[in-house]
Amino acid sequence: MKIYKDLYWSIISPQSLFRAWEIFKSDKRNKPDVAEFELNIEHNIFDLYRDLKNETYRHGPYKGFWIHDPKIRRIHKAVVRDRVLHHTTFAVLNKIFEPTFIDDSYSCRINKGTHKGVEKVANMLRAESKNNTRQCYALKCDVRKFFDSVDHQALKDILNRKIKDQKTISLLEEIIESYEKSGTTRERERESKTLSLFTTNTNKGVPIGNLTSQIFANIYMNEFDQFVKHGLHVKNYARYTDDFMIISEDKKYLEELLPKLQEFLREKLKLELHPNKISIRKFHEGIDFLGYVIFPHYRLLRAKTKKRILRNIRKKMACYQKGLIPENHLHQSMQSYLGVLSHANTYELTEDLKNQYWYWLHD
Repeated sequence: MKIYKDLYWSIISPQSLFRAWEIFKSDKRNKPDVAEFELNIEHNIFDLYRDLKNETYRHGPYKGFWIHDPKIRRIHKAVVRDRVLHHTTFAVLNKIFEPTFIDDSYSCRINKGTHKGVEKVANMLRAESKNNTRQCYALKCDVRKFFDSVDHQALKDILNRKIKDQKTISLLEEIIESYEKSGTTRERERESKTLSLFTTNTNKGVPIGNLTSQIFANIYMNEFDQFVKHGLHVKNYARYTDDFMIISEDKKYLEELLPKLQEFLREKLKLELHPNKISIRKFHEGIDFLGYVIFPHYRLLRAKTKKRILRNIRKKMACYQKGLIPENHLHQSMQSYLGVLSHANTYELTEDLKNQYWYWLHD
């Protein structure tokens, strides 16, 4: 296993920080906090650099807010200064760990993503069923409250195996533990009493809003990926963050596999599968993965995905009609939604949306 030393300068150098800033701000120019940071950009970047160089950097607090994506989620947003550091940290970690990831993990990776993951599962189903000439099954699982359940010590142990640079490790620990140090754990405890959405264990959890949480999630779940592919020698496997799918013509094989998967997650990563989101389904019943339902001869949008798209389009249209967003913003959103529809058999819905869009623009 390759060991990495002397990484700290690659993360904290002014060149790295300015490069991270350019990437970070590219799609956030109209955000007030980003605009304010840019007013004194050189001072702000060099101030961050001095704190990192002197090892006096401390991660700031988070601002929490709710989103529906489609299920309700609590996002925690760091201040701009910390998010610039997240970008340069992500860039360095990604170069180290990306080559170690299996080909069948699809979340937050270049040339991967939702649609590639869905296409992979569809191909595995076709291959295993011999083009639907024999029965095959899909085991689908979801890790319960994944981001809130990532164990800090387990994550740090994984990072320590490859990174032998104490300054870098200390910085990574500061980012990992910032979720707890900022009072977020207490916030989650208060919210869980009324909403029952979050774990109340300390020393756990990475915020969904952090870019670093995306690479931490892949590094963490890569342990599971390696176990599945090389420990259990599973042939047909795909994962997207905390959702994963295993395809086989043998239902009993999948049933016997499940406790081995649960044991590894529990013992090695301190994670649990959501008991209500474990299913073994026949291919012809439709396989639900990442917003699509895959059948032998066609693919549909999940009903919740369809409702969410229609709801979001109406909101965007209302904002446009009130003058809150420009036409090009509306057009970009519409093209994005049409792109989602293009990966399923949705001809009538697509044409209906195009007609409504034209009517809205010319009404």
